[in-house]
Amino acid sequence: MPVAGCQSPVTSRRLPVASNQSSVASHRPVISLARRLCLIACLALVTLPAQAAQVSVRVLDPQGAAVAGARVAAYAEGSHTPQAIAITAADGVASLNAEASRAYTVEVLAPGFAPDRRSITPEAGGATVDMKLRVATQATTVVVTAARTPLPQDETGADTATLDSAELTNMQPLNAVDAIRFLPGAIVSMNGQRGGLGSLLVRGGESRYNKVIVDGVAVNDPGGTYDFSALPMDQVDRLEFLRGAQSTLYGSDAMTSVVQVWSRQGSTRAPELRFGADGGNLATARGYASLAGARGRLDYNLFGQQFNTEGQGINDSYAQSSQGANLGGALAPGIDLRLRARHDNDRAGIQSFWNFNGQPLLPPDQDERSRQNNFLSSLDLNVNRGRLQNRFSGFEYHHRRLDADSVQEPGRVSPLFGNFDLPFSSTADYNRAGFEYVGDYSARDWSRTTFGYHFEDENGFFGDLTAPPVSHGLRRNHAVYGEQVITWRRLSLVGGARFLHNESFGNRVVPRIAATLLALRGGHLFSGSRLRFAYATGIKEPRFEESFGIGGYGIIPNPTLRPEENRSFETGFEQGFWGNRASLSATYFNNLFRDRIDFTFDPTTFISQYVNVNRSLAHGVETEVHLRATNRLSIDGSYTYTSSQILAAPFATDPLLQPGMPLVRRPKHAGTMLLSYTGRRWGGDLAGTFVGPRLDSDFGIGLLPPITHTAGYGRLDLGLWRALNSRLTAYINVDNLLDRHYEEAAGYPALGINFRAGMRFRLGGD
Repeated sequence: MPVAGCQSPVTSRRLPVASNQSSVASHRPVISLARRLCLIACLALVTLPAQAAQVSVRVLDPQGAAVAGARVAAYAEGSHTPQAIAITAADGVASLNAEASRAYTVEVLAPGFAPDRRSITPEAGGATVDMKLRVATQATTVVVTAARTPLPQDETGADTATLDSAELTNMQPLNAVDAIRFLPGAIVSMNGQRGGLGSLLVRGGESRYNKVIVDGVAVNDPGGTYDFSALPMDQVDRLEFLRGAQSTLYGSDAMTSVVQVWSRQGSTRAPELRFGADGGNLATARGYASLAGARGRLDYNLFGQQFNTEGQGINDSYAQSSQGANLGGALAPGIDLRLRARHDNDRAGIQSFWNFNGQPLLPPDQDERSRQNNFLSSLDLNVNRGRLQNRFSGFEYHHRRLDADSVQEPGRVSPLFGNFDLPFSSTADYNRAGFEYVGDYSARDWSRTTFGYHFEDENGFFGDLTAPPVSHGLRRNHAVYGEQVITWRRLSLVGGARFLHNESFGNRVVPRIAATLLALRGGHLFSGSRLRFAYATGIKEPRFEESFGIGGYGIIPNPTLRPEENRSFETGFEQGFWGNRASLSATYFNNLFRDRIDFTFDPTTFISQYVNVNRSLAHGVETEVHLRATNRLSIDGSYTYTSSQILAAPFATDPLLQPGMPLVRRPKHAGTMLLSYTGRRWGGDLAGTFVGPRLDSDFGIGLLPPITHTAGYGRLDLGLWRALNSRLTAYINVDNLLDRHYEEAAGYPALGINFRAGMRFRLGGD
């Protein structure tokens, strides 16, 4: 290859012969060295690789704000192998190493948005490419929970509902119950008003069959119990609700669903202070503040809130305070560290069982109370090594709870048992801590592999302080797992398994397989017909009192207790319309719950124990309709039909819990509706939940006539906000807009109409 300033060694002309031989001889080494250097330079230029370039991709939402945590991958034109993969930082930027002047396809997968692909050609010296994402339809929304890595919803083979930051801003939920009740397939049951025990029933399962994860930390009690009313939603950026057995990726307790929330990250170069306050009827007041930003390699968000209400009756006051932090920083290119922590205190008066369908059966309890103190923290080290993403996590969750009733009130009497208002002081102090490694490997654009190792130490003290001694439980659990996702043309396949060693019940293997097929691509009106199928098993470890007993009550340990199990399969379809701006889907689910744990009592020895004896079945259909009318307006609706039956319950004494009966508090018919609008200057939502009549019980109180059901109900909530200027926003939220009297759990009246109105301010920021 001819190069300026050099002659090719093959075609170079001879040097002229000098008349002085000694002079020629003295110059030969110099000439030889020059030729050699010229040859080396020519060969080096011929074999020099293409000049490297660094491409910075800035990912933005439709309003132009930075999107953190998006997965950005670059593929050489015509190649299925990713050249580079990176995760966007707090400023929405991901840096990729590529070759200058070579065409690439860049793919962005950001949770809550539609996937985006764009062709680029990097130039030497680097460049920044802005990619503004669009709002997704339900089918194309990128979710994380289904595969522990960003994937479009239609490739996961799972049913996932999401609430993004804009929808949460419209709703302004105080806790998880206020948000989840409007999602498809969710049956919420609150024991009374704010501060009462909040349960979530999904596809016929128990409330303790749901895995709850906050900022990467599982917050269930050992054995799955969780009070959904105690999860504050302050500074939550996104909520995902995944239905179906998911023990393969999330371990024990993910029997029927996974609920996962993430805290907001700071993203503005200038520090941004947000604060506000609101108040309403029932002596309700709330104040909150946050300080967030991103500077250089560091991003931060510090936040806190306080909420108080007197409620609408005797002993119905409730107070909640919460504080948190989300801090992240880049240690080096492709290596970042993130620390997240949350703490909350809850104090509530509990009226207990006293009113049924508007008829006072008993006086409300005037001194029963509940206290909770919860703390969680996680430290994540993320290491990006080309096609392999690694996350090393350490985590801890500490939960303390006290439920107490100090006075035996004379009016709380039943015909069968007399005064049942017995004093108690039930305490629980649980700590879950451990380590997890998760790897995500992308061999091709059609292949994603997730694998990991999980260790957890569960330690707890529990019992009744009025009946000592307090019991102690300890479990150390290990798990390894893997899942493979393959997307080939119209077909998406998911397969995985988890091997779990639990110190209470030993070893278990839980598999999951799923498949989706785009049967018809369709056109603009009918925009694709997709079929789905999934099969999985789920397990739930026993609660501590079930495995280790409660000495003060004569309940002995059962070291041979097995986990409760769920054999789950589902199948369904999804039909898109109008360029996938609308969709209709239906899913048939079938759950067989085996080895359910029940309580047995020996009247001769007065010794009790928990044993595996019960079985039940739940199956039905979930239908959903989603319409993205504009980029700002969405309409979502759902209807769920559930049929359940107790198959075996040999120790049941309540007629409602006998074999052949439906499961209590599982309605046959339920529906949701959510209309949400988010504009530049104003926004709002109208949310509804509709629940049919269901079997219910007073669970042995002995009232005459006995309680056997709870009536159906409908509830509407309204939220509106208006930006008065770029720094000041006014808002109002009204719960139970039509002031309906209803009960989610028999004997516990729900709140009537209640509202909060306030202002929020923003200082600083970009």
